[in-house]
Amino acid sequence: MDQPGRIFRWGWPQRLAISLNTVAALALAAVLLLMVNYLSARHYRRWDWSRAPLYRLSDKTLALLAAMTNQADVVVFLPPGQALYDDVDRLLREYEAASSKLRVERVDPDRDLARTEELKRVYEMTEPNLVVFDVEGRRKYVRAEDLADYDYDPLQYGEEPVRTSFKAEQMFSSALHDLIQGRRPVVYFVAGHGERDVTRTARGIGYSEIAESIRRDNAEVRALTLGQVQHIPEEADALLIAGPDKRYSAGELDVLREYLERKGRLMVLLDALTQTGLEPLLAEWGVRVADDVVLDPARTLTGRELFLTTYEDHPISRRMAGLTSVLYFPRSVQPLASPAAGDPADRPQAVALARCSEGGWAETDPDQSPMRFDPERDQPGPVPVAVAVEKGAAPSLEMEIRPTRLVVFGDSDFAANGILSGGNADLFLNSLNWLLDRDSLLAISPKPLEESRLILAQPQLRALFWILVAGLPLLAAAAGLLVGLRRRN
Repeated sequence: MDQPGRIFRWGWPQRLAISLNTVAALALAAVLLLMVNYLSARHYRRWDWSRAPLYRLSDKTLALLAAMTNQADVVVFLPPGQALYDDVDRLLREYEAASSKLRVERVDPDRDLARTEELKRVYEMTEPNLVVFDVEGRRKYVRAEDLADYDYDPLQYGEEPVRTSFKAEQMFSSALHDLIQGRRPVVYFVAGHGERDVTRTARGIGYSEIAESIRRDNAEVRALTLGQVQHIPEEADALLIAGPDKRYSAGELDVLREYLERKGRLMVLLDALTQTGLEPLLAEWGVRVADDVVLDPARTLTGRELFLTTYEDHPISRRMAGLTSVLYFPRSVQPLASPAAGDPADRPQAVALARCSEGGWAETDPDQSPMRFDPERDQPGPVPVAVAVEKGAAPSLEMEIRPTRLVVFGDSDFAANGILSGGNADLFLNSLNWLLDRDSLLAISPKPLEESRLILAQPQLRALFWILVAGLPLLAAAAGLLVGLRRRN
């Protein structure tokens, strides 16, 4: 028997057994931890408990991702300090979690210079702050400024614009939807009447820059001479007539008329002081192109350009808030009133996209110097300079009917090389995307940003003060005093 007060000492066999038992227990715990992590990585569920579902994917996006069969690469060219970086990163993590076919690479253009230069060559990027989607070589480019809507009213008080909604899911899912379709839309530029050349690189004359933007937006650009065809090719998703200076023949007008009658999509950019023969055709579709020049002393620097800062409510111009477009010596383009009789779907519905201000006018005698407003001959402002037309849309029906669409501008210089600054490129590409039905590919609504505020009355503030500033410290002091008294006793 052990003697009272004697300290029992373990021998080395007992200590070795205890050590081996401890090591075995730790090893088993590590194996169990690895197994739990492995199973949780392969079989897990995600929940969004946030009050504002800013990153919660819609059912349409989830269905799109579930139907993906091709690998999609997404490259985020945003510096971490960019205003939308965190929101874009969290949203793309939801995309990654919903589909194993999506691979996202995040590149900091300010730090990872070598990788940035490599990907710039691969994706032929010329501007920063982009999110690039690539599906088997077909690419879509989404700019950071297109991922949110802003309220620009604070600018007049010297404050920063306020972000009102986050629409990255709409932009990202539309890009994926467009790329997954496989077929690239075909955009034809009409040639043979002095139109702008999509291969010419001269500044202020050629259209090579806008053609490159169209190609980067996953569409093909081709040239078409109307005199050499009897019908517009069936694969033509949109037809563009940019800046002609020669008249179209009656046969060519019949080709265009037949194309519009079979649900065609046409964009026309006409310069002032030119007669092209297109005017009667456009009048048939509810657009009046006058032989004049639109001037606006309040929105010009040299007298030849017209600054557009406000736009009408239309899918083309709805996202142009805060952007300034510049048209050069434009002519007026005005919507004609459609007949009141008959089904609205059977007659063209023309709406103005942009106008000069009330201080401007449409000058019918541009040869006079200086040009002055003549109330007997000139049209007072605001005068439209761009019009969008749609015929055949039936929003009341559940079935989707492809309508005829036209966009007519009173200037072609604004889309020329070297002039695509400010909102000019946005105005042109938004118009083309509307013609190509890219404005409503998925119809995912932007996520509004909700501002949460805690509003307390004066008695509530006093109660909160006594609880947080006085009550909690006193409670901690009382607990410490109680523990000290118990130890002393």
